[in-house]
Amino acid sequence: MKRFLLVVCAVLLLSGVGYAQQTIKIGGIFDLTGATGDVGAPYAVAARDYINYVNKQGGVNGKKIELIDTDYAYKIPQAVSAYKDQVSKGVIAILGWGTGDTEAMAPMIATDKIPYISASYSEHLVFDKTPYNFIGATTYSDQARLALQWIKDNWKDKGRKPRVALIYNDTGFGRSPIQDAEDFAKKIGVEIVDKEIVALQALDATTQLLNMQKKSPDFAINQHTLMATSTILKDAKKLGLKNQFIGLNWAFSEKLIEMAGGASEGFMAPMPFAFWSEMKVPGVQFMHKVRKEVAGKEDAQPVNYTQGFIGAYLLVEALKKAGNNLTGENIKKVLESNTFDMMGLCANIAYKPQLRKPNVSAKMYAIKGGKIEPITGFLKY
Repeated sequence: MKRFLLVVCAVLLLSGVGYAQQTIKIGGIFDLTGATGDVGAPYAVAARDYINYVNKQGGVNGKKIELIDTDYAYKIPQAVSAYKDQVSKGVIAILGWGTGDTEAMAPMIATDKIPYISASYSEHLVFDKTPYNFIGATTYSDQARLALQWIKDNWKDKGRKPRVALIYNDTGFGRSPIQDAEDFAKKIGVEIVDKEIVALQALDATTQLLNMQKKSPDFAINQHTLMATSTILKDAKKLGLKNQFIGLNWAFSEKLIEMAGGASEGFMAPMPFAFWSEMKVPGVQFMHKVRKEVAGKEDAQPVNYTQGFIGAYLLVEALKKAGNNLTGENIKKVLESNTFDMMGLCANIAYKPQLRKPNVSAKMYAIKGGKIEPITGFLKY
């Protein structure tokens, strides 16, 4: 019997199965070709780049990382299928993507005890009911609060309240911050005068913008990705709208300048992330190094690359701290009990078990002269 057990153990060792696994399997559920593929593709490139870089450096605690990733095309059923497939293949953590799918899968994620670091910054994912979900940035709701507070603080007409419209898409991602924004606006004395729904891949927003114009907003806060944002800004310019447009993070990128051209001039956003061009930031210097080593060039990347880099970097740092105890429960404990130095790519991340917000931090950026510039320090509300 002893000899039989020794033979079985030897087979397991040679096959890489069981306690002596030679790789650390993690999953990736990305949108490369769906409705948010414009920002999802560079996010996935960054995650892959960093995992490849880590492996070239010897892996994590002597083990290489195997990234098993899937393009789910921003469709919730396909995300669920990808999740089940990756769990069946033995992944111990997943880099996820969208709000609707991440929220839909949260009960499964909790049951399976799979730490899930997604690109959804929905505030619905930071509470006790989603214990294995982690987000890598200031929530959409907090971004909206920071934008509203900035509007309040910079409003000059003391004879009336600033008037704000909300533009969003009818998805879990689009709806995520809207009620929180309305509640906070009421609290601080900002008037929400209109709400307009524009589809994620809309090629025309004229009707919605004309409806909004009737309410005479001073500002419009936009919760979208780049395609719809480009459409909104170009149509607003054609219509001669004068209100200030402010986007939340997925609406703002270097690529938007290419897509919207002059219509992007003056567009603003409370951004939690450093940009590829901010070479004084140590983390940006590191991203350049990684990209050059993995891809052989330092080709300019949009801010969505920074976001994907943050997710992958955060997970790898947690794996390092978890040591040889690579269970979902221990990785969760590591994430909730450490402060992670993000090298300035975003504010340092420190989760708490009962409220897993990584931080509440963003600077207001604006497009000026065809370039992105910070116009404030870190905002507060």
